[in-house]
Amino acid sequence: MAEFTQRFFGEARARAELGLAVFLNAGDPPLSVLKDCVAMLDESGIGCLELAVPFPDSPTDGPVVRRSADRALAEGVGLAETLAFVAAVRPSLKRLRIALLADWSHTLRTAPPTDYARAVADSGVDALLAHGLPPRLRSAHHEALREAGLPEVTTCYPASPPATVTDAAAHATGYLYLIARYGRSGSGTPSAGHAGLAPVVGFLRDLTASPIAVGFGVSTAEDLASVALSGADAAIVGSAGVAVMERARETGADPVDAYRSFIATLTTTPTCRGGYP
Repeated sequence: MAEFTQRFFGEARARAELGLAVFLNAGDPPLSVLKDCVAMLDESGIGCLELAVPFPDSPTDGPVVRRSADRALAEGVGLAETLAFVAAVRPSLKRLRIALLADWSHTLRTAPPTDYARAVADSGVDALLAHGLPPRLRSAHHEALREAGLPEVTTCYPASPPATVTDAAAHATGYLYLIARYGRSGSGTPSAGHAGLAPVVGFLRDLTASPIAVGFGVSTAEDLASVALSGADAAIVGSAGVAVMERARETGADPVDAYRSFIATLTTTPTCRGGYP
């Protein structure tokens, strides 16, 4: 466990600062452009790229991320293309970690857990988040990742049943993704703000030594400051960054420059965990 937990947000945790993860679909922007974007994220000191294997009609994503997934699918990007991309870029990265998000129904279910876990691990991916994994398959999934030496990202909501929270904490060898509210991505902050998640983060802290990252409704520096007040280790920014890529595509702007400018608005001032800068 100790070896795994040092892989994500370790530098930020050592400085008592909030780590940052960003979400993008593999293939949006196209992989040739995404390669430059990944290099920019690494140079910018971003802790983690949550890279999704695109899949259609996600029940947990809003229209921005759904349109992004559709564009990526139109590029012909699937699991094989995504893993080949990671294998190509991962050796050059100094700080950025890559957590792969893969939907079980669209991407993983045709292969036994031992096979997809080994393929993902061999690509150089730093952790796997399986979206929509059926409960009956969780034990085999957990065991396959352990055997492959592949850290796992698990998820729960603030109002998840205790058994779900306990299971998520027990298997979060990469990090635990606390989804701030029910609903689809890109549809607003939780009613009490992210800082209101402090009791939940504190409860999870007693259950796991792995980093706790908060996502959904995080799009500005003010949101990051609110996440920091919750005591979480990192914030995850998804739809807002995907929207930047979409606008760059529509206006003909350079997507890497546009995304770099967006990241700068989030990271100009380091955000200390537990309080504002």
